Amino acid sequence: MEKIKKGDIVGRISYGQDIIFEVKRIIKSLNGEKIAILKGVTERIEVDSKIEDLIKVGKDKLKNEIKKIDTRLEKRIIKNQQMIEKTYKNINREGQKYKTGKILHLDGDRKYSQKSLKYYQGLGLNAVVKNVAENRQSKVVYNLLLYYKPDILVITGHDGMIKKDTGYNDLYNYRNSRHFIETVKQARRYEKDTGRSLVIFAGACQSYFEAIMMAGANFASSPARILIDILDPLIVAEKVAITDDIKYITIEDIEGELRDGRRGVGGIGARRKKKENLTLEKRTWKMGRFRKMENGTVLISKFFILFK
Repeated sequence: MEKIKKGDIVGRISYGQDIIFEVKRIIKSLNGEKIAILKGVTERIEVDSKIEDLIKVGKDKLKNEIKKIDTRLEKRIIKNQQMIEKTYKNINREGQKYKTGKILHLDGDRKYSQKSLKYYQGLGLNAVVKNVAENRQSKVVYNLLLYYKPDILVITGHDGMIKKDTGYNDLYNYRNSRHFIETVKQARRYEKDTGRSLVIFAGACQSYFEAIMMAGANFASSPARILIDILDPLIVAEKVAITDDIKYITIEDIEGELRDGRRGVGGIGARRKKKENLTLEKRTWKMGRFRKMENGTVLISKFFILFK
């Protein structure tokens, strides 16, 4: 059997290699058995597995799975761009100016951080993405909020239930939910101290939904304790960011665009964060990216604009 080590890309034999994982670390159990802590490459899940149940995944399979994710991200970017362009052609509100809500996104996974930033940039959203380990997010979030002053906060990474189908109300049966909960609390402390309003999404796969919501999140995963899609936190942030701030957004407005609807993400809703009558900077679309064109005050669309 080929030796498994930290950083290897693997699948679980007993699960038919249904999910591709990266070996996060290897520990020894009380009886001396080697256990691998795994984080999903294409899912926001963290699990443990006996070393002997793991098999290395070939490079071709890994590339194909990553390509599927990248293709889905690109398709959604292009689809939304087409919607925006169509809307722009059908409206006549010259002189109206808009600014999308600013997003601060904390992600425990470096590669997911990169994909999230690419998505936000592809849609022209004003977003800052930071790769911060789940157990450090609560320690840095307050100062990051003070510095960036966002309207929307996304707190995510990897999570998972240690014992499945039991211990739903045991905080310590979740790998990272307690860190997400504490980060939400720190964000609400910032809100109280500064008087600034925040919309918060928090959680990952199988997260302790009820406790995250009680801590103060507007939206959270995962009500049904299922795997959430990589796009789910991004879609929530996008929808809050681009729609008029005079309206209130609910999970019913979003669920149709989420992979598993309200089984994966739930929430109490939030006031939307697009604002009018602000000076912006003109940019242009190019296959999910944008480049600077010229300074000036411009109208991009009724529902969506790019940011300065």
